[in-house]
Amino acid sequence: MENKYINRYHTFCQSLENLEKSRHADPKADFVLEGTVQNFNLTFDISWKVMKDILIKRMSVMDFAIGSPRETLQAAYMNGLIFDDEWLKMLKVRNQLAHDYDGSLASEAFPLIISVFFDCFEKFKNHVSKYYSDNDLEVLDSFQ
Repeated sequence: MENKYINRYHTFCQSLENLEKSRHADPKADFVLEGTVQNFNLTFDISWKVMKDILIKRMSVMDFAIGSPRETLQAAYMNGLIFDDEWLKMLKVRNQLAHDYDGSLASEAFPLIISVFFDCFEKFKNHVSKYYSDNDLEVLDSFQ
């Protein structure tokens, strides 16, 4: 069970590294927008699950709807894991992108994803790294 907790954080870090590639890419190039949207969605989904893991396993917070991203974000904010309402904007954009069939929203969201949202993910990663010991991450790396 503990490996799943560590693995999810590790997946978040890898996903964030992939998203960083979009910061230096041309959104007009083939598959850049699609790849950025996919990486953003994955990074967002993994991040709120990492928040949930920390809230439950490290902070013993149980008074929120465990399956709900919105409830998890609110609990994370109230418990000092995140610091602003950009996360609720990310949730809204992620939900809208799921229904962006012509790519118009992806084009509009691209600058926001690679700047504001990426920075939020980075802040979150740096802030919560204290919940994961170097030893935990070394053990995980040895399995891969």
